Amino acid sequence: MSYFTEERLMIQEAARKFSRDEVFPLANKLDPEKGVFPDSLIDKLGEAGYFGITISEQYGGLGLGCFEYCLIAEEMARSWMSVASLVARGNSVIKPSNLHEDLRDDLMKRIAAGKYLIAFAMSEPNAGSDVANITCRAVKDGDSWVITGNKYWCTFADGSDAILVIARTGEVDPKARHRGLTAFLVDKPRGQLPENVEGNKINKIGYFGWNTFELAFDGCRVPAEKMVGEEGKAFYMISSMLEIGRAHTAARSIGLARGALEDAQEYCMERRQFGQAIGEFQAIRFKIAEMATQIEASRQLMYFVADAIDTGNRCDLQASMVKLLASEMSETVTSEALQILGGAGYTTDYAVERYWRDARLTKIFEGTSEIQKRIISDKILGR
Repeated sequence: MSYFTEERLMIQEAARKFSRDEVFPLANKLDPEKGVFPDSLIDKLGEAGYFGITISEQYGGLGLGCFEYCLIAEEMARSWMSVASLVARGNSVIKPSNLHEDLRDDLMKRIAAGKYLIAFAMSEPNAGSDVANITCRAVKDGDSWVITGNKYWCTFADGSDAILVIARTGEVDPKARHRGLTAFLVDKPRGQLPENVEGNKINKIGYFGWNTFELAFDGCRVPAEKMVGEEGKAFYMISSMLEIGRAHTAARSIGLARGALEDAQEYCMERRQFGQAIGEFQAIRFKIAEMATQIEASRQLMYFVADAIDTGNRCDLQASMVKLLASEMSETVTSEALQILGGAGYTTDYAVERYWRDARLTKIFEGTSEIQKRIISDKILGR
C-alpha cells in the first residue's frame, strides 16, 4: 500500500529543502552553544505555514492531516528535533471548539500564522506520567481565575505568547483523581514570563534551541474567557490529543535516526583504515543494514497510525506501539551511528552527538517507554 500522493511528495520535498537550508545551519551553530531560536526562523516557519499544518483553511491553516504533519516533523527533526517540536506549538495544541467563541477566530488565525505560539505547563515535581496527581490550583475570583502552584518541564515558557496551564479547579475525588482538572491560556509578552510567575531554567543535556523552566505561579490572574474546554474536564481534552502526539513523537524519533544514519553512511565511505574505507568492512555494513531496517519499520508503522488518525479509525494501541518502537529505535540507531564515527562522533564537530542526545529524550517525553508498555500490555492482556 502506498500512502503517497503527488501532493504529499511535494510537501515532503519542500519540508526537506526548508530543513536543509534554514534549520540545519542554525542547529550546527546554536546547539553547541545552547543558543535559542532567532525570531527570523519563527517568522520563516510561519510564512511556510508550518504552524498551521493541521489547522483548517477557515482559520488560515493548511488544512492538512496528521500524515502531512508527521512528514514535515520527520524532515525538521532530521536537522534539529527542537524545530520539529517548535511547530507543535501551533499545530494540535488547541482545537477551535475548545476556545471561547469570542476569541476563536482571532486566536486560531494567529496560531496558524505563528503569531500566537503556546507553551504547555502540565507536569509538576510530583506529577509527570501521573497527570491525575496535579496540585497546582485555580480558584474563581469574580470574572477571573487565580492560579497558584508549581509546574515543571515547561519548554518555551519565555519565548511563547501564552502558556496553556493545567490546574485543579475541583476537589480531589480519590476514586477518580483525573476529574477536576481545567486548562487555561495565560497570555504573556513574548520573551517574558507571565505576571506573578517566576521561573528557573532547567539545565538540560540536550533539546537546545529554547529554554525549559520550572515555574512558580503565585496568584496569576486569568480572564474567565481564557478557559480552554470545559471546567473540570481537561484530562479528557488532553487524552484526545495523545494519538497525534505519539505519532508526532515517532516522526521526530525517525528524523533523528535518519539524520544519524545518513551521516554515518557518508562518514564510513570517507574514513579509511587498514587501506580501505571502513564502509567496506562487514561489521560496519551490517550495522548500516540493521539501522536502515529499524528506521523503515518504525516509519511504516507511523504511516499506518497517521493514516488511521486522518481516516477516523481507532489506533490507540498502535499509537502507543509506534511511540515505543520509534523512540527505542532512535536511541539505538543514533548510538550505533556515533560508534561508526568513533572518536569523531564523540565531538561536537559532527551532528551525530546532537541526534544521540535528543534521541534519548524521546523515550521520556510524551509518555515514557514504560508507560507505553503498560498501555500496550493492558490493551492486550486486559486490566
